[in-house]
Amino acid sequence: MAAEAPRKIILNRISHAYYKYKDMDKAVQWFHDFGFTEEKRVNGDEKIYFRGYGTAPWVVCAVKADRDEFAGVGYVVESEDELRYAAETLPKATKIYELEDAPRQGQVRHLLRPRRQLPLPPRLRPGGDGRAGDPVTAGAHKLPPLVLRRPFEKNRPKNHFQRFQKRPAPVHKLGHWGHCSTNYAKDYEFYTTRFNLIASDLVHDEAGTDITCFLRLDRGKEPVDHHCFFFYQVLLTARLSGPKFHVHHTSYETHDFDTQVLGHDWLREKGYKNCWGVGRHVLGSQIFDYWFDPSGNIMEHYVDGDLVDDTQPPHRSKASPDSLHVWGPDVPGDFLE
Repeated sequence: MAAEAPRKIILNRISHAYYKYKDMDKAVQWFHDFGFTEEKRVNGDEKIYFRGYGTAPWVVCAVKADRDEFAGVGYVVESEDELRYAAETLPKATKIYELEDAPRQGQVRHLLRPRRQLPLPPRLRPGGDGRAGDPVTAGAHKLPPLVLRRPFEKNRPKNHFQRFQKRPAPVHKLGHWGHCSTNYAKDYEFYTTRFNLIASDLVHDEAGTDITCFLRLDRGKEPVDHHCFFFYQVLLTARLSGPKFHVHHTSYETHDFDTQVLGHDWLREKGYKNCWGVGRHVLGSQIFDYWFDPSGNIMEHYVDGDLVDDTQPPHRSKASPDSLHVWGPDVPGDFLE
């Protein structure tokens, strides 16, 4: 008789990302220019935590290292019991330990599949996951709701002006991340059977084989982002020269379109290299703006993404030049690698 498959590990939300840098001074300047606020330093510049203006205690951790690299993504789980279950059932899992130097410290677990550390923190003690913490509000950043006038909807009253400040686009939260897979089918089976991740969109090739997936958290009737995670099959040309796993990008929500474009101009004037944007995606609907950090990592500002619940079935579409964006610059060749 076949052994019963383990139940799914219930993720609550995506939480934070880790990056390693040789030059921490450049990294710190980048995160400030990208719209983060420094929250805590550990041993000078050995480790620096950055937060957004939401309730999460931190969104990115920069770690001083001998080489530049992406170092993992964290998720909040439902409970410490859920975390213990993950420790007992996931392959190559470490023991639960206390993340002592993080803002509002708490337990954390590392998953080593596939090929990268994926820190998985639990829902921490009250306030520890940020939901009961003090937010750095949008009001504190002077980010009021944008009221737009349309030909037949004069929503903004007379004598009410729109005035904006040139500055970085303040980050609200980590929205999603994604990687290039060397074994799409195996990765898809792992993530969708071991976690409460379900497909919002699947993209297939000419032969009808799925090559890209956008996965969201299954939270029942609770509205969630169209995807918190995506991955895609490595291109044939790359397979011929040797398959390579790599993280594609991490993505961060900001306030609205004006805030996003002001941030775009800020980064451009500071001399950073734009990867792709500004434009509007098809799958997920969000307005995107991708940038290279000083070490070549891709990070995205986005606004106006789709929200869905468990009544929305997965959609399948064929890969095509028009499937990535409906307006904006042409897709750069290196974006698809």
